[in-house]
Amino acid sequence: MKKTLLILLLTAVYGHIYAQDFPYGKVTMDELQMSKYDKDTSAHAVVLQEYGNSKLDADRDDRTMLTFEYHVKIKIFDSRAFNWGSADLRLIGNENIHEEIDNIKGTTSYIDDDGTVKTTNLTPDMIFNIKGKYFVNQVKFALPSLRKGCVIEYQYRLTTPYWTNFRAWPFQSAIPKQYSRYETHIPGFWDFNAILRGPIRNIQQTVDLEPNCYLSRGARADCSHHVYTLTDIPAFVTEEYMTAPKNFFSAIYYELASRTNPYTGAKTQLTKSWEDVDKELKDSKYFGTQLDETRMLKKRIAPVIAGKTTELEKAKAIYEYVGRSIKWNNHQSIFSFEGIEHALDKHEGTAGDINLTLITALNAAGINTEAVLLSTRNNGVLNKIFPTIEEFDLVIAKANIGGKSYFLDASENYLPFGMLTLKCLNGDGRVISTDKPSYWLPIEPNEKKNSTYTLDLTLQTDGKITGTMTHYAVGYEAYQLRLAIKKFNNIDEYVDKRDKNLSRIKIIKSEITGVDSVDMPITETYQIELAASKNMNANQLTFNPILFERFVNNPFKLAERTYPVNMGMPSDRRLVVTMHLPEQYEVSPPQAVNLTMPGKGGVFITSFQSIEHTFTFSDIISFNKSTYEPDEYPYLKEFYNKIIATEKSNLVIKKKL
Repeated sequence: MKKTLLILLLTAVYGHIYAQDFPYGKVTMDELQMSKYDKDTSAHAVVLQEYGNSKLDADRDDRTMLTFEYHVKIKIFDSRAFNWGSADLRLIGNENIHEEIDNIKGTTSYIDDDGTVKTTNLTPDMIFNIKGKYFVNQVKFALPSLRKGCVIEYQYRLTTPYWTNFRAWPFQSAIPKQYSRYETHIPGFWDFNAILRGPIRNIQQTVDLEPNCYLSRGARADCSHHVYTLTDIPAFVTEEYMTAPKNFFSAIYYELASRTNPYTGAKTQLTKSWEDVDKELKDSKYFGTQLDETRMLKKRIAPVIAGKTTELEKAKAIYEYVGRSIKWNNHQSIFSFEGIEHALDKHEGTAGDINLTLITALNAAGINTEAVLLSTRNNGVLNKIFPTIEEFDLVIAKANIGGKSYFLDASENYLPFGMLTLKCLNGDGRVISTDKPSYWLPIEPNEKKNSTYTLDLTLQTDGKITGTMTHYAVGYEAYQLRLAIKKFNNIDEYVDKRDKNLSRIKIIKSEITGVDSVDMPITETYQIELAASKNMNANQLTFNPILFERFVNNPFKLAERTYPVNMGMPSDRRLVVTMHLPEQYEVSPPQAVNLTMPGKGGVFITSFQSIEHTFTFSDIISFNKSTYEPDEYPYLKEFYNKIIATEKSNLVIKKKL
């Protein structure tokens, strides 16, 4: 994968600049009458103007605060872009300090049916402050009177004491932007590295010196005032099989490198080392202190592991016990804010509560287990250059048993011992041990997504096809199928839904095994019936043997993809169809396919055999890699095209001459 990381030199260019926000509430007739964006006519909306301003300053109590101001104006072309008229702003804090948002303003301007220009303002009763759990609150609002062709505009100000997490600025988004500008004001007491990610490199940058911009208890400092400007920014187009878009779109991120004490002049390098991160975690009452709770857990797990003679048996019993005892509340975290004992008593908790309990319980049973910090797929790829805790959003267990390591996440239901869900498969994890330095370790799938369909069918003389279909699901395929089945009250409801979704096929009888045993494959067996032809007197009829999981649409449509295709894990789908024909019929052999991607990245094979009145057709598709780099994209795209074209073809069954 090509790296798109660049550290900008903040002191490279100095000049006098006069950047400022654009006027609020000024909407032109051209903007209101705009029917499409000429540079991207497929866009459902376009950002007309966008402005951000981040400034470090001292408040009245001489606390250093970061103030971020945001202002945007967006043209909405159709209803598919109405979601851009809503904002969901996340605020973090703790018992003592927290972030705040104020100065929220918003308007919707449009041309009414009678041709007059109207404006509707966001009112205070449309703004909702939602107090959440675990020190995370939300401010939500939706602009009123959204309609096709309207222009929306809103702004707000966020004040945060967490100034070390200097505000990033994404230039790209899911819609194009005509103009985007970002200003930063950084006092000389602080030194930040600005990091540019993404494919766009023509960002205009100018720097000005602001005298005496920071004042605190007599300490003064000049500021470096940076302005980043970009125009005609293309939308970042997402496709299937990718991790978080923020990993790839063009944006500026910041990392604090050093600070100078305003009052003593002492300079401190503040870029953390992993040793700093280790110590911070081990000293944390929400993390390291919880891992020391082995004495409490020894009593709880004693009956759980009673009679178990091997470490693996004990580990599996504890894994099942923790997953059964604490229900996940859908909040991801690496911490246990209320303590693992509280989570066990309450029978509910965060992923941090659950997996820190698991790690501690396994160690209490004498099983060497370490914590592994991850950034999940939706959270983004970790930046290994600058050690930080904030980028991690999930902790899992690494149990070391008999020379083998097992990655465990007890927060997920129906997950076999040693398997992780797709969200965890996002590069490396950081292993945190209580008795040695932390280190990176690849988090890779331990199984394929494996699916096999076998069909034994008979073409009846009345034109119906009857027979048996067996679906054998292994690994990730079994896990996903188990989740799908468990959404229903019982298996009969699942089968009824499956029957309704199979438009041409009718399920006569069914049997499903392995659903309640997470370590076992799932086998679905169905007696089925479908119509081949209404007229068996015809000289020929057609039959498509790909009755299940046919490749119909190519998910890869871009002319060029600049980010990897990440499928999470290798996969294998096999289909074998055996059909028995009446004596007066025979089948024309289809052309066999044997296609291999470069580097053995994938294989597509079809084969056909016919003996007397019976033929067997097989279709095998294997993706042998979890990740395909951008230079492999054209081959992967064409590979899909070939599969789709082949599986669309019908077999021709005709009467013998």
